[in-house]
Amino acid sequence: MRDETIGSFLTRLAARSAAPGGGASGALQAAQAAALLAMVARFSDGPRYDAETVGGVRAAADGLADEAVDLATADEAAFEKVAAAYRLPKDTPEEQAARSGAISDALAGAARPPADLMAAAVRLVGLAEELLPAANKNVISDIAAAAAAISAAAATAAVNIEANRSGISDAELAAELAGTAALADGVCDRASRLILAVREEITQ
Repeated sequence: MRDETIGSFLTRLAARSAAPGGGASGALQAAQAAALLAMVARFSDGPRYDAETVGGVRAAADGLADEAVDLATADEAAFEKVAAAYRLPKDTPEEQAARSGAISDALAGAARPPADLMAAAVRLVGLAEELLPAANKNVISDIAAAAAAISAAAATAAVNIEANRSGISDAELAAELAGTAALADGVCDRASRLILAVREEITQ
């Protein structure tokens, strides 16, 4: 996926295939948000700016951009395992039991990339909040664009966690995932406030 063209990815996304799907697209939203924050940080260099803040955000955002692309790939691979589990035979009680176990295990695996995506979204919204007051005012609209992408990534992660959680037999893991999914509202609220702050700044 990392070396795939945008056109190729969109063609695969639009195909009648379970993967790639919303999880991969949500991870790429996070990657775009990270790249936008890194770009704003690079425009906010020089003696007029807070070098420590800007440098820290730039390095973290570059790392998160790479991490998010890896999550997109991981999400696609995990969902392919889910699809394979659902295709297992179920003609006998033994096959049905084996299939149920395989589905539960595959769903647990498929919940990990969106859970990691939620963690990335939390970190990204924090970076955006840190960068905004230190940023070059000529490019702060891109922080708003990043915030919108972070919100989309968090909401997508929450939905995918919840979709996978319902079929996981491990109660402790299911409870942990529920807590992770619940982080989305806070991330989206913080992202909305960032967008509002940018809009107020650029209309003054």
